[in-house]
Amino acid sequence: MAQTAPAAKATKVTSVNGKAQGSKELTFSKEIYMRWYEEMLLMRRFEEKAGQLYGQQKIRGFCHLYIGQEAVVSGTMSALEKGDKLITAYRDHAHAIACGISPNAVMAELYGKIDGSTKGKGGSMHLFSKEHNFFGGHGIVGAQIPLGAGIAFADKYLGTNNICVCFMGDGAVRQGALHETFTMAMLWKIPVVFVCENNRYGMGTAVERTTNVPDLYKIALAYDMPSAQVDGMECEKVHAAMKEAADRARNEHIPTFLEIKTYRYKGHSMSDPAKYRTREEVDEYKAKDPIEHVEHTILASNFATKADLEAIEEKIKQIVEASVQFAEASPFPDASELYKDNYMQEDYPFLMD
Repeated sequence: MAQTAPAAKATKVTSVNGKAQGSKELTFSKEIYMRWYEEMLLMRRFEEKAGQLYGQQKIRGFCHLYIGQEAVVSGTMSALEKGDKLITAYRDHAHAIACGISPNAVMAELYGKIDGSTKGKGGSMHLFSKEHNFFGGHGIVGAQIPLGAGIAFADKYLGTNNICVCFMGDGAVRQGALHETFTMAMLWKIPVVFVCENNRYGMGTAVERTTNVPDLYKIALAYDMPSAQVDGMECEKVHAAMKEAADRARNEHIPTFLEIKTYRYKGHSMSDPAKYRTREEVDEYKAKDPIEHVEHTILASNFATKADLEAIEEKIKQIVEASVQFAEASPFPDASELYKDNYMQEDYPFLMD
């Protein structure tokens, strides 16, 4: 193992409502860089395998890959505390894994198998785990926005010190539910951080074609809600912005809206050839690949050697292959499972009388 350098790369905390809030700096340790690298590499290799399996018709239905956006969720998770909640839309595999749901359970769910995280009933778009504080996976565009505020309100009501991070895509900010939720979140001082993962396209429609205000963080200005635009291709910048927003939610019960600018290398879903963008545009973002950025920092800081990183790559390859074997071996749900967990909770008090 290489010798540890005296200090890791530093990054400045960005802004609130687009205005600089001082020159406060964060430095990151070897441990956090190694965590980011391994976590993002697992997300990337898992998604690449999911894409292959979809082509083989092992995975059916819808499948939305996260390849290219890994720094958003990885930088977020390193800034949160135990007990904090996450909720997102249907591009949710990476979020689920980052929250601690095993790749085995996620892959089995993609297969529709009984050992999946929602017993094969949710599939790609509806991953869920109360145990891991991951509340979905939601197929209806924007549906998770009021739910995220509700989850955070519950923690405030119960007197915990936890927050909820509510992710959405750039297309979801056009939903009326966002505006209703922003109003309530500010009025009721709900400890929630709203995150728009702006990957530039809502399905195949560029953000610039949907609004005359393409800087989406400005939506929060109408509610006097703190907001910022963040470079989502670097974990350091995501972590810094999320830590600031999370502290604000936790300590002051003031929500924040973060527009994290990122990019998906693949189409919107597996059926999307993404012909609405140029090869040059895709290559421009691939040149800023978040995993390669972290790898470069690790090597430049002598946090690890190339051989160390190759060993991590091999370990992750085995984890992903094991998840496929697990999903293949898991049975499909029995027909008796059809109505369970869907219409009622069997141990609900009034049913016990």
